[in-house]
Amino acid sequence: MPSPHDSPAPRAALREVALLFLRLGLTAFGGPAAHIALMRDEVVRRRRWLDDQTFLDMVGATNLIPGPNSTEMAIHLGHRRAGWPGLLLGGVLFILPAALIVGVLAALYVRYGTRAQAEWLLYGVKPVIIVIIIQAVLALGRRAVKGPALALIGGAALALYLLGVNELLLLAAAALAAALLRHGPRLRDMGHAVFALPLLGAPAAASAVAGFSTATLFLTFLKIGAVLYGSGYVLLAFLRADFVERLGWLTEQQLLDAIAVGQATPGPVFTTATFVGYILGGWQAAALATVAIFLPSFVFVALLAKILPLARRSPIVAALLDGVNIASLALMAGVAWQLGRAAIADWFTVLLALAAAVLLFRTRINSFWLLLAAAGAGLAARAAGV
Repeated sequence: MPSPHDSPAPRAALREVALLFLRLGLTAFGGPAAHIALMRDEVVRRRRWLDDQTFLDMVGATNLIPGPNSTEMAIHLGHRRAGWPGLLLGGVLFILPAALIVGVLAALYVRYGTRAQAEWLLYGVKPVIIVIIIQAVLALGRRAVKGPALALIGGAALALYLLGVNELLLLAAAALAAALLRHGPRLRDMGHAVFALPLLGAPAAASAVAGFSTATLFLTFLKIGAVLYGSGYVLLAFLRADFVERLGWLTEQQLLDAIAVGQATPGPVFTTATFVGYILGGWQAAALATVAIFLPSFVFVALLAKILPLARRSPIVAALLDGVNIASLALMAGVAWQLGRAAIADWFTVLLALAAAVLLFRTRINSFWLLLAAAGAGLAARAAGV
């Protein structure tokens, strides 16, 4: 059994990164929480590239920077396994399949004027995704819950998330609570501490113009990628403000269709930018929009890769990170609950979820094959009118 610290030859490591993230980019449905759970299954449970604590630190740290969390995890894991080439390859190959699929769907949308639907495919996949997320939360939770205080913080974060409290506020509050509980007197001796989240400014987008401009498109998506925290619903708010209200390039219906396609296809939800770019200016604009929205993530993770190993050595920063980690798991659990209520809604999806739970918890089955089987079962059930 390989150690988490084994270092294969550079070419072999790069090939491992390429094959893994290309496959995940083609098959990872379900949004960021599901993507992270799938990555944990592959790189911790099956391949043992790293241990749960290191993976958990990466999850917590990526929650503190803007951009799509699961894409940033792919970038970070690629760097961890294969250095700087792995950083680029892991991110690009996770993004590229989804961007191409969304681009094709956008072309069909423009030609036929209808929204592409993928619910028929997701009917069987969604219940299994919920189980994969739960498995990851339980496994990572054994590392994250380092005593009653952190358990209490995690429980409070989960409850507040389900009540509608902002995710970023919960992460910050959990980090501060963990640090104060562990190092309160020391922090008081240091005076008042300032907790600042790393929002980096991007070039401002050009002023609203009458006609379409690729430069404005690029800069607008660059700005969004550099400052956006949160889910696809937060992305919807940003896109509406810029492309519907300020620029007037999209209708409300086009925007909703773009978000729906981004959420119903594998890979990162941020490939919604690909869809928007295509319907505004064809393949060139789709490529520019995709590069612009994901580019800040590569920059942030490159900086994070240098900082994170040093951060764990500071007792106060380690406590902050522990708080962020437990809140991140609470958010994943909250997402699983919310998605599960919709995805596990009839006897067939209950059976799929139970079968997936037995296989995942009792065997070392690869989640890829489980998702493939679930997709086939869902299609068969729908065809049979179940």
